[in-house]
Amino acid sequence: MIYQPARILIIKLRAIGDVVMATPVIENLRAQFPEAHIAFLTEDASAEIIEDNSFLDEVIVIERRQWKNAPFLSALKDQLQFYRTLHAKKFDLVFDLFGNPRSAVLSLISGAPTRVGFNFRFRRYCYTKVVTPRGGEVHEVEFNLDALKALDIPIVSRQLRMDLSEEAIHAAQNWINSRRSNNNKIIGLNPGGGWQIKRWPPAYFAELADELVKLYDVQVLLFWGPGEEQIVDSILRLTKEKIHLVPDSTLKELGGFISCCHLIISNDSGPMHMATALKIPTIGIYGPTNPELQGPYGAGNLAVRQDSVKCLGCNQLTCKLGNICMTELPASEILKHTEVFLK
Repeated sequence: MIYQPARILIIKLRAIGDVVMATPVIENLRAQFPEAHIAFLTEDASAEIIEDNSFLDEVIVIERRQWKNAPFLSALKDQLQFYRTLHAKKFDLVFDLFGNPRSAVLSLISGAPTRVGFNFRFRRYCYTKVVTPRGGEVHEVEFNLDALKALDIPIVSRQLRMDLSEEAIHAAQNWINSRRSNNNKIIGLNPGGGWQIKRWPPAYFAELADELVKLYDVQVLLFWGPGEEQIVDSILRLTKEKIHLVPDSTLKELGGFISCCHLIISNDSGPMHMATALKIPTIGIYGPTNPELQGPYGAGNLAVRQDSVKCLGCNQLTCKLGNICMTELPASEILKHTEVFLK
């Protein structure tokens, strides 16, 4: 680049895992522009992921849930005020890493003279620098970093990042220690996921939890989020060994529990990517999504799937074949991959 922008905006509206996988962009921008004001714009549901990021100066939150539930005229008034405020911040450089109509328009509304985004239909007309997307070719982390490469910004780090307060970590440690009988290792199981067919069956998670306790004498924590109560209830009913359901938690509080684990076993989901950002060894369970594109990123993590199923990576939201990519992946297959982490 031939100039030094004073104010930089990164846009990644959602979801939790996608925001986590955008965090290397923040660190690389800070390395290249140490004096710049760097802001990150995201929706309220994902904001906690980057609120404590030490490379950021500002987090701008779109209150999408509040707008959705408010009366039309009130929501419209709030949105217009948000757009005026965004424009008044006078950003020099914007990266739209989300690429949907709303984020493209937000980049345009910012008024920044340099706006970088991907070549998606009409959205490309909102940008001054259009990047050829490689979403079906490279991991999402690399996809995001392509926006920096388009401006010849050096890539000095590919590390995902989620900063936690000492308070969140200590609160999780205290909760866990009050339930521990010895200094055994802690395994986190995350049975949730964005849509139903990429969730490994609850009965399989229950079987896995029992086997982990019997074989390794570990303490198992069961993670959950909004709308996943029935999933964890099913697992708790089916398990024979004692496992612990973590309390209702914010993302930061959940991060505290994840940070206490020796291993996370998870469906493709936001908490799985949080674990990799927190440098906790992670096993991702995959079927309809492609681990080459959305897998647990970084050395020491791995993805497991049933390779005999021909329709892996379909990326569909529903399945007419009985979700065989998940139902034909037995607990024993996941279990055998845990040995290297627990021996």
